[in-house]
Amino acid sequence: MGRSVRLGVVVCAVALLAVSGCADSGPTAAEAGETLKSHITELMKQRHALDVQITDPGGRDIPCGEGKAKRTFAAVGRDAATDREADSLNTLLLGTLSGVATYRIVEDRGNAPIKLASNDYKTKIVLESPGNGHYAVKGETECLSAS
Repeated sequence: MGRSVRLGVVVCAVALLAVSGCADSGPTAAEAGETLKSHITELMKQRHALDVQITDPGGRDIPCGEGKAKRTFAAVGRDAATDREADSLNTLLLGTLSGVATYRIVEDRGNAPIKLASNDYKTKIVLESPGNGHYAVKGETECLSAS
């Protein structure tokens, strides 16, 4: 009898969580946007980029249908070695990013931007340094719940 009571309590608790929406449904656009911002700013910090400037501060929902939204964030900076070209700078950023957060490479065609994504954080990052010692990183969240 004790086992059946415990089983009934567990079933009721699971049903209540499912109905009340307390089950984890992933981050909101705002939460993922803050994560994206912290990953990019920490990447620039860890890379010891100079003269970092935020080129897209994000912080606002961009509607993408069905009550969902995404957020963006971007930054640029300078490497101490001004002669480094785009591919080298992006490779340096990629190596540094691995110490900040786990992202998988979505596209890397060499001598072009490196596109990365994280299923855990629901974010995408593009390493798009133009060369001549200048870093450039931009990112966006997936389309997520706006609230």
